[in-house]
Amino acid sequence: MFSAKDFIPTQYSHSIERGDFQWSAPSNIALVKYWGKKDNQIPANPSVSFTLNNCKTITKLAFAKKDISTPLNVTNTNFSFDLLFEGKPKEDFKPKIQKFLERIEIYLPFLKDYHFTIDTENTFPHSSGIASSASGMAALAMNFMSLEKALNPEMTEEYFFKKASFLARLGSGSACRSVKGQVVVWGNQENIKGSSDLFGVEFPNVIHANFKNFQDTILLVDKGEKQVSSTIGHDLMHSHPYAERRFAQAHENLDQLIAIFESGDLGEFIKVVESEALTLHAMMMTSMPYFILMKPNTLQIINAIWKFRNESKIPVCFTLDAGANVHVLYPENVSDAVLQFIKDELVGFCQNGQYIYDEIGNGATSIH
Repeated sequence: MFSAKDFIPTQYSHSIERGDFQWSAPSNIALVKYWGKKDNQIPANPSVSFTLNNCKTITKLAFAKKDISTPLNVTNTNFSFDLLFEGKPKEDFKPKIQKFLERIEIYLPFLKDYHFTIDTENTFPHSSGIASSASGMAALAMNFMSLEKALNPEMTEEYFFKKASFLARLGSGSACRSVKGQVVVWGNQENIKGSSDLFGVEFPNVIHANFKNFQDTILLVDKGEKQVSSTIGHDLMHSHPYAERRFAQAHENLDQLIAIFESGDLGEFIKVVESEALTLHAMMMTSMPYFILMKPNTLQIINAIWKFRNESKIPVCFTLDAGANVHVLYPENVSDAVLQFIKDELVGFCQNGQYIYDEIGNGATSIH
Protein backbone atom coordinates (compact mmCIF):
# COMPACT_ATOMS: atom_id res chain seq x y z
CA MET A 1 0.00 0.00 0.00
CA PHE A 2 1.31 3.41 -0.98
CA SER A 3 1.23 6.25 1.51
CA ALA A 4 1.80 9.96 0.86
CA LYS A 5 5.28 9.62 2.42
CA ASP A 6 6.31 7.32 -0.46
CA PHE A 7 6.18 10.36 -2.74
CA ILE A 8 8.67 12.45 -0.72
CA PRO A 9 12.07 12.16 -2.44
CA THR A 10 15.27 11.88 -0.41
CA GLN A 11 17.79 13.21 -2.93
CA TYR A 12 18.34 13.67 -6.65
CA SER A 13 21.19 12.11 -8.63
CA HIS A 14 21.28 14.74 -11.42
CA SER A 15 20.98 18.49 -11.86
CA ILE A 16 19.49 20.52 -14.69
CA GLU A 17 19.80 24.28 -15.29
CA ARG A 18 17.07 25.02 -17.77
CA GLY A 19 14.77 23.43 -20.30
CA ASP A 20 11.13 22.83 -21.09
CA PHE A 21 8.55 20.08 -21.32
CA GLN A 22 5.11 19.95 -22.86
CA TRP A 23 2.19 17.66 -22.06
CA SER A 24 -1.44 17.42 -23.01
CA ALA A 25 -3.92 15.98 -20.52
CA PRO A 26 -7.58 15.28 -21.21
CA SER A 27 -10.68 16.04 -19.25
CA ASN A 28 -12.69 13.12 -17.89
CA ILE A 29 -16.35 12.44 -17.25
CA ALA A 30 -17.31 10.66 -14.04
CA LEU A 31 -19.85 7.84 -14.22
CA VAL A 32 -19.93 7.45 -10.43
CA LYS A 33 -19.50 10.98 -9.12
CA TYR A 34 -17.01 12.26 -6.55
CA TRP A 35 -18.86 14.84 -4.48
CA GLY A 36 -17.57 15.67 -1.03
CA LYS A 37 -14.02 15.50 0.28
CA LYS A 38 -11.99 15.23 3.45
CA ASP A 39 -8.76 17.08 4.28
CA ASN A 40 -5.91 17.05 1.73
CA GLN A 41 -8.17 16.37 -1.24
CA ILE A 42 -9.16 12.90 -0.04
CA PRO A 43 -12.49 11.85 -1.58
CA ALA A 44 -15.48 11.10 0.64
CA ASN A 45 -16.46 8.34 -1.79
CA PRO A 46 -14.85 6.48 -4.70
CA SER A 47 -15.53 7.47 -8.31
CA VAL A 48 -14.98 6.04 -11.77
CA SER A 49 -14.66 7.97 -15.02
CA PHE A 50 -14.18 7.71 -18.74
CA THR A 51 -11.04 9.57 -19.81
CA LEU A 52 -11.86 11.82 -22.76
CA ASN A 53 -9.79 12.32 -25.91
CA ASN A 54 -10.49 15.67 -27.59
CA CYS A 55 -11.27 17.93 -24.61
CA LYS A 56 -7.81 18.57 -23.27
CA THR A 57 -5.36 21.09 -21.87
CA ILE A 58 -1.97 21.55 -23.53
CA THR A 59 0.65 22.96 -21.15
CA LYS A 60 4.25 23.89 -21.80
CA LEU A 61 6.51 24.30 -18.77
CA ALA A 62 9.75 26.22 -19.28
CA PHE A 63 12.13 26.35 -16.33
CA ALA A 64 15.38 28.11 -15.46
CA LYS A 65 17.45 27.75 -12.32
CA LYS A 66 17.37 30.89 -10.18
CA ASP A 67 20.62 32.78 -9.66
CA ILE A 68 21.87 31.88 -6.19
CA SER A 69 25.45 33.09 -6.69
CA THR A 70 25.17 36.04 -4.30
CA PRO A 71 24.30 35.71 -0.62
CA LEU A 72 21.99 38.73 -0.93
CA ASN A 73 19.73 36.85 -3.30
CA VAL A 74 16.84 35.45 -1.28
CA THR A 75 14.47 34.68 -4.14
CA ASN A 76 14.70 30.97 -3.37
CA THR A 77 12.40 31.46 -0.41
CA ASN A 78 9.45 32.02 -2.80
CA PHE A 79 7.84 30.30 -5.72
CA SER A 80 8.51 32.14 -8.94
CA PHE A 81 6.35 31.65 -12.02
CA ASP A 82 4.66 33.39 -14.92
CA LEU A 83 1.34 32.08 -16.15
CA LEU A 84 0.11 32.45 -19.70
CA PHE A 85 -3.28 31.27 -20.91
CA GLU A 86 -3.54 31.04 -24.70
CA GLY A 87 -0.36 33.12 -24.93
CA LYS A 88 -1.49 35.99 -22.70
CA PRO A 89 -0.82 36.64 -18.99
CA LYS A 90 -3.66 35.31 -16.85
CA GLU A 91 -3.42 36.83 -13.38
CA ASP A 92 -6.67 35.39 -12.05
CA PHE A 93 -5.38 31.81 -12.50
CA LYS A 94 -2.23 32.53 -10.48
CA PRO A 95 -3.63 32.11 -6.93
CA LYS A 96 -4.76 28.57 -7.79
CA ILE A 97 -1.29 27.70 -9.11
CA GLN A 98 0.32 29.30 -6.03
CA LYS A 99 -1.86 27.17 -3.76
CA PHE A 100 -1.02 24.07 -5.79
CA LEU A 101 2.73 24.72 -5.49
CA GLU A 102 2.38 25.19 -1.72
CA ARG A 103 0.59 21.85 -1.44
CA ILE A 104 3.07 19.88 -3.53
CA GLU A 105 6.37 21.43 -2.42
CA ILE A 106 7.02 18.71 0.16
CA TYR A 107 6.84 16.14 -2.68
CA LEU A 108 8.84 18.24 -5.20
CA PRO A 109 11.44 20.04 -3.05
CA PHE A 110 13.13 21.62 -6.10
CA LEU A 111 10.19 23.93 -6.91
CA LYS A 112 11.66 27.06 -5.30
CA ASP A 113 14.99 26.55 -7.11
CA TYR A 114 13.51 27.46 -10.50
CA HIS A 115 11.59 30.18 -12.24
CA PHE A 116 8.79 28.62 -14.27
CA THR A 117 6.87 29.86 -17.28
CA ILE A 118 3.60 27.97 -17.54
CA ASP A 119 1.96 28.40 -20.95
CA THR A 120 -1.39 26.67 -21.18
CA GLU A 121 -4.34 26.40 -23.54
CA ASN A 122 -7.57 24.42 -23.73
CA THR A 123 -9.32 22.83 -26.68
CA PHE A 124 -12.66 23.59 -24.96
CA PRO A 125 -14.23 26.40 -22.86
CA HIS A 126 -12.71 26.62 -19.36
CA SER A 127 -14.77 26.98 -16.15
CA SER A 128 -17.95 25.84 -17.86
CA GLY A 129 -18.37 22.41 -16.31
CA ILE A 130 -16.16 20.33 -18.63
CA ALA A 131 -13.61 19.68 -15.89
CA SER A 132 -10.99 22.14 -17.15
CA SER A 133 -9.28 22.18 -13.76
CA ALA A 134 -8.94 18.39 -14.07
CA SER A 135 -7.15 18.53 -17.41
CA GLY A 136 -5.19 21.65 -16.46
CA MET A 137 -3.82 20.32 -13.19
CA ALA A 138 -3.09 16.92 -14.72
CA ALA A 139 -1.08 18.53 -17.54
CA LEU A 140 0.88 20.66 -15.06
CA ALA A 141 1.57 17.67 -12.81
CA MET A 142 2.91 15.68 -15.80
CA ASN A 143 5.33 18.51 -16.60
CA PHE A 144 6.59 18.75 -13.03
CA MET A 145 7.08 14.97 -12.99
CA SER A 146 9.11 15.21 -16.23
CA LEU A 147 11.40 17.67 -14.46
CA GLU A 148 11.68 15.38 -11.45
CA LYS A 149 12.49 12.46 -13.73
CA ALA A 150 15.27 14.56 -15.31
CA LEU A 151 16.65 15.06 -11.79
CA ASN A 152 16.17 11.38 -10.96
CA PRO A 153 16.40 9.32 -14.20
CA GLU A 154 16.22 6.02 -12.27
CA MET A 155 12.52 6.65 -11.55
CA THR A 156 10.26 3.84 -12.76
CA GLU A 157 7.39 4.49 -15.13
CA GLU A 158 4.89 3.12 -12.60
CA TYR A 159 6.10 5.54 -9.92
CA PHE A 160 6.13 8.42 -12.44
CA PHE A 161 2.46 8.00 -13.32
CA LYS A 162 1.28 7.22 -9.77
CA LYS A 163 3.00 10.31 -8.41
CA ALA A 164 1.71 12.46 -11.29
CA SER A 165 -1.84 11.40 -10.43
CA PHE A 166 -1.15 11.98 -6.73
CA LEU A 167 0.14 15.52 -7.41
CA ALA A 168 -2.70 16.33 -9.82
CA ARG A 169 -5.18 15.39 -7.10
CA LEU A 170 -3.70 18.08 -4.84
CA GLY A 171 -4.53 20.67 -7.51
CA SER A 172 -8.01 19.40 -8.35
CA GLY A 173 -9.42 16.14 -7.05
CA SER A 174 -10.77 14.83 -10.34
CA ALA A 175 -7.47 15.71 -12.07
CA CYS A 176 -6.02 12.46 -10.73
CA ARG A 177 -8.37 10.64 -13.12
CA SER A 178 -6.97 12.51 -16.17
CA VAL A 179 -3.45 11.05 -16.11
CA LYS A 180 -4.38 7.60 -17.40
CA GLY A 181 -7.10 6.14 -19.63
CA GLN A 182 -9.53 4.72 -20.51
CA VAL A 183 -11.57 3.93 -17.42
CA VAL A 184 -10.09 5.26 -14.18
CA VAL A 185 -11.04 4.61 -10.55
CA TRP A 186 -10.17 6.98 -7.73
CA GLY A 187 -10.89 6.14 -4.12
CA ASN A 188 -10.69 3.04 -2.00
CA GLN A 189 -13.13 0.38 -3.18
CA GLU A 190 -12.81 -2.98 -1.47
CA ASN A 191 -13.12 -5.18 -4.56
CA ILE A 192 -11.06 -3.06 -6.98
CA LYS A 193 -7.45 -4.11 -6.69
CA GLY A 194 -4.97 -1.27 -6.21
CA SER A 195 -7.64 1.40 -5.77
CA SER A 196 -6.55 4.27 -3.57
CA ASP A 197 -7.73 7.58 -2.15
CA LEU A 198 -4.31 9.03 -3.07
CA PHE A 199 -4.35 8.63 -6.88
CA GLY A 200 -6.37 7.30 -9.78
CA VAL A 201 -5.73 3.83 -11.20
CA GLU A 202 -6.69 2.25 -14.49
CA PHE A 203 -9.76 0.08 -13.93
CA PRO A 204 -8.15 -3.36 -13.47
CA ASN A 205 -11.14 -5.63 -14.12
CA VAL A 206 -12.66 -6.94 -17.34
CA ILE A 207 -14.25 -4.38 -19.66
CA HIS A 208 -16.68 -5.73 -22.27
CA ALA A 209 -16.27 -4.75 -25.93
CA ASN A 210 -19.51 -2.71 -25.66
CA PHE A 211 -17.59 -0.08 -23.65
CA LYS A 212 -14.53 0.12 -25.88
CA ASN A 213 -14.42 3.35 -27.93
CA PHE A 214 -17.45 4.70 -26.08
CA GLN A 215 -18.53 8.08 -27.43
CA ASP A 216 -19.27 11.29 -25.50
CA THR A 217 -20.83 14.24 -27.31
CA ILE A 218 -20.89 17.27 -25.01
CA LEU A 219 -23.79 19.64 -25.54
CA LEU A 220 -22.78 23.17 -24.53
CA VAL A 221 -25.99 24.42 -22.96
CA ASP A 222 -24.20 27.18 -21.09
CA LYS A 223 -20.60 28.14 -21.85
CA GLY A 224 -20.44 30.69 -19.04
CA GLU A 225 -18.55 30.17 -15.80
CA LYS A 226 -20.07 27.79 -13.30
CA GLN A 227 -22.57 29.18 -10.82
CA VAL A 228 -20.78 27.53 -7.93
CA SER A 229 -17.14 26.40 -7.78
CA SER A 230 -16.38 22.73 -7.21
CA THR A 231 -14.62 23.62 -3.95
CA ILE A 232 -17.73 25.29 -2.53
CA GLY A 233 -19.90 22.44 -3.83
CA HIS A 234 -17.78 19.80 -2.12
CA ASP A 235 -17.78 21.78 1.12
CA LEU A 236 -21.58 21.76 1.16
CA MET A 237 -21.44 17.99 1.74
CA HIS A 238 -19.93 18.44 5.21
CA SER A 239 -23.26 19.39 6.76
CA HIS A 240 -25.53 17.78 4.17
CA PRO A 241 -28.46 15.84 5.65
CA TYR A 242 -28.16 13.07 3.02
CA ALA A 243 -24.35 12.91 2.74
CA GLU A 244 -23.72 9.57 4.45
CA ARG A 245 -26.35 7.76 2.42
CA ARG A 246 -24.96 9.32 -0.75
CA PHE A 247 -21.42 8.12 0.03
CA ALA A 248 -22.72 4.59 0.62
CA GLN A 249 -24.69 4.76 -2.64
CA ALA A 250 -21.51 5.61 -4.58
CA HIS A 251 -19.83 2.43 -3.28
CA GLU A 252 -22.92 0.41 -4.25
CA ASN A 253 -23.07 1.90 -7.74
CA LEU A 254 -19.37 1.30 -8.31
CA ASP A 255 -19.91 -2.34 -7.30
CA GLN A 256 -22.71 -2.56 -9.84
CA LEU A 257 -20.50 -1.08 -12.56
CA ILE A 258 -17.84 -3.74 -11.96
CA ALA A 259 -20.40 -6.38 -12.98
CA ILE A 260 -21.84 -4.21 -15.78
CA PHE A 261 -18.42 -3.56 -17.34
CA GLU A 262 -17.82 -7.30 -17.40
CA SER A 263 -21.23 -8.31 -18.79
CA GLY A 264 -21.63 -5.45 -21.26
CA ASP A 265 -25.20 -4.80 -20.07
CA LEU A 266 -25.92 -1.36 -21.56
CA GLY A 267 -29.40 -1.15 -20.01
CA GLU A 268 -28.01 -1.47 -16.49
CA PHE A 269 -25.14 0.90 -17.35
CA ILE A 270 -27.67 3.56 -18.36
CA LYS A 271 -29.59 3.21 -15.08
CA VAL A 272 -26.49 3.66 -12.92
CA VAL A 273 -25.02 6.53 -14.96
CA GLU A 274 -28.20 8.60 -15.24
CA SER A 275 -29.09 8.01 -11.60
CA GLU A 276 -25.61 9.19 -10.55
CA ALA A 277 -25.96 12.38 -12.62
CA LEU A 278 -29.35 13.22 -11.14
CA THR A 279 -28.18 12.36 -7.62
CA LEU A 280 -25.30 14.83 -7.94
CA HIS A 281 -27.74 17.59 -8.86
CA ALA A 282 -30.19 16.50 -6.18
CA MET A 283 -27.44 16.87 -3.57
CA MET A 284 -26.86 20.44 -4.75
CA MET A 285 -30.58 21.21 -4.64
CA THR A 286 -30.89 19.91 -1.08
CA SER A 287 -27.78 21.54 0.40
CA MET A 288 -27.75 24.79 2.37
CA PRO A 289 -27.27 27.10 0.54
CA TYR A 290 -28.97 25.29 -2.36
CA PHE A 291 -28.27 25.55 -6.09
CA ILE A 292 -30.01 24.53 -9.30
CA LEU A 293 -27.22 24.04 -11.80
CA MET A 294 -29.35 22.77 -14.67
CA LYS A 295 -30.85 25.22 -17.15
CA PRO A 296 -34.27 24.78 -18.79
CA ASN A 297 -32.49 23.49 -21.91
CA THR A 298 -30.71 20.84 -19.82
CA LEU A 299 -34.11 19.38 -18.93
CA GLN A 300 -35.32 19.65 -22.52
CA ILE A 301 -32.31 17.62 -23.65
CA ILE A 302 -32.77 14.97 -20.94
CA ASN A 303 -36.43 14.50 -21.85
CA ALA A 304 -35.59 14.31 -25.56
CA ILE A 305 -32.94 11.63 -24.88
CA TRP A 306 -35.43 9.58 -22.85
CA LYS A 307 -38.04 9.83 -25.61
CA PHE A 308 -35.55 8.92 -28.35
CA ARG A 309 -34.18 5.97 -26.38
CA ASN A 310 -37.66 4.68 -25.60
CA GLU A 311 -38.79 4.88 -29.23
CA SER A 312 -35.59 3.75 -30.99
CA LYS A 313 -34.29 1.27 -28.38
CA ILE A 314 -30.82 2.74 -29.07
CA PRO A 315 -28.68 2.62 -25.86
CA VAL A 316 -27.88 6.31 -25.51
CA CYS A 317 -27.83 8.07 -22.13
CA PHE A 318 -26.77 11.32 -20.50
CA THR A 319 -24.61 12.34 -17.62
CA LEU A 320 -23.91 15.75 -16.09
CA ASP A 321 -21.11 17.33 -14.15
CA ALA A 322 -21.74 20.19 -11.74
CA GLY A 323 -23.10 22.43 -14.46
CA ALA A 324 -25.73 22.73 -17.18
CA ASN A 325 -23.90 20.99 -20.03
CA VAL A 326 -25.02 17.50 -21.03
CA HIS A 327 -22.68 14.64 -21.88
CA VAL A 328 -24.40 12.26 -24.29
CA LEU A 329 -22.87 8.78 -23.92
CA TYR A 330 -23.31 5.96 -26.42
CA PRO A 331 -21.44 2.97 -27.92
CA GLU A 332 -19.49 3.53 -31.12
CA ASN A 333 -21.69 1.19 -33.19
CA VAL A 334 -24.73 3.49 -32.87
CA SER A 335 -22.79 6.71 -33.60
CA ASP A 336 -24.49 7.51 -36.90
CA ALA A 337 -28.01 7.30 -35.49
CA VAL A 338 -27.17 9.23 -32.30
CA LEU A 339 -25.30 12.02 -34.10
CA GLN A 340 -28.22 12.41 -36.49
CA PHE A 341 -30.57 12.64 -33.49
CA ILE A 342 -28.31 15.26 -31.88
CA LYS A 343 -28.24 17.35 -35.07
CA ASP A 344 -31.98 17.02 -35.66
CA GLU A 345 -33.29 17.48 -32.13
CA LEU A 346 -30.70 18.62 -29.58
CA VAL A 347 -28.47 21.22 -31.23
CA GLY A 348 -31.21 23.82 -30.88
CA PHE A 349 -30.89 23.59 -27.09
CA CYS A 350 -27.15 24.34 -27.19
CA GLN A 351 -25.71 27.82 -26.81
CA ASN A 352 -25.04 29.04 -30.37
CA GLY A 353 -25.69 25.47 -31.54
CA GLN A 354 -22.34 24.36 -30.14
CA TYR A 355 -21.36 20.87 -29.11
CA ILE A 356 -18.10 18.92 -28.84
CA TYR A 357 -17.68 15.48 -30.32
CA ASP A 358 -15.53 13.35 -28.02
CA GLU A 359 -14.75 9.75 -27.17
CA ILE A 360 -12.81 7.66 -24.69
CA GLY A 361 -9.07 8.40 -24.74
CA ASN A 362 -5.84 7.12 -23.25
CA GLY A 363 -4.77 9.86 -20.84
CA ALA A 364 -1.92 12.35 -20.74
CA THR A 365 0.56 12.52 -23.63
CA SER A 366 4.04 14.00 -23.85
CA ILE A 367 4.47 16.45 -26.74
CA HIS A 368 8.02 16.61 -28.10
